[in-house]
Amino acid sequence: MRAATDGRIDLKTVLFVCVHNTGRSQMAEAFFNRLAKGKARAISAGTEPADVVNPTVAEAMCEVGIDMTGNRPKLLTSEMMQRADRIVSMGCGVEGICPATFVETEDWGIEDPKGKSLDRVREIRDDIRARVVKLLGTMVSEN
Repeated sequence: MRAATDGRIDLKTVLFVCVHNTGRSQMAEAFFNRLAKGKARAISAGTEPADVVNPTVAEAMCEVGIDMTGNRPKLLTSEMMQRADRIVSMGCGVEGICPATFVETEDWGIEDPKGKSLDRVREIRDDIRARVVKLLGTMVSEN
């Protein structure tokens, strides 16, 4: 955490991005915000957001106690990128999504859950959770 110019506490922010913002980035945002417990925050967005979150993703997340039925995909904006301390592409290639940013970026290369079975989506979910735990550990220790 760092002090903002107006005296508020400014949390470190990670931005999870993908194309449709219906699965991977939504799961990463949900896990990050739950596990961060107010010490950092995450947002997610897509370059071409769909209308709804992938229902199989929502089902898999519900199994671990996270209700995503009210989540809506969001459009990635330059303002989101400017406010982020770190940008994580979920497997779409950071360069194509966030060209020429001055923010630390990485690409996780995670399989898209679209059209996958619930069992496969669970595996993707668990992989994302493990990566989020590791990322959160580095971001919180930087505060």
